[in-house]
Amino acid sequence: MAETIKITKKMVLEAIKGAAEAGAEFGETVSAEDVIAYVDTAIAQLDSKAAKAKERAAKNRAEGDQLRAVVESVLTNELQTVDAITTAVNAVEGYEDITKSKVIARLTQLTKAGVVHKEQVKDGDRRVMAYAVDAEPCTEGVDEE
Repeated sequence: MAETIKITKKMVLEAIKGAAEAGAEFGETVSAEDVIAYVDTAIAQLDSKAAKAKERAAKNRAEGDQLRAVVESVLTNELQTVDAITTAVNAVEGYEDITKSKVIARLTQLTKAGVVHKEQVKDGDRRVMAYAVDAEPCTEGVDEE
């Protein structure tokens, strides 16, 4: 079975431009030069939009990395609940409005990276997850020879 190729807007526009340059007819009201000019403008707009999207993604990634570093810095070797960690993060200057869900997302990233571990603890009448910094690096799933 042959692999399917994802056709992008840019590919379609370039095909239209190629057809216009080869002498394709587009009716009495639209000339080939008009089509070529439109395609060039549309491709420039797509490129501009893609560049801005990359900038936004890089900015969001950098902000996420900073928040992850702050969350990691407030963790200790003792287990702490998410509420306690969120309160500690909110006490850090510049991070006063960080939500619990953002903290949980960063804790999940740190847990998957093996930087912290989590355990279920009892907090009053309910069971909640608590997180602490790993004393030793995570070697789970690593073969020792």
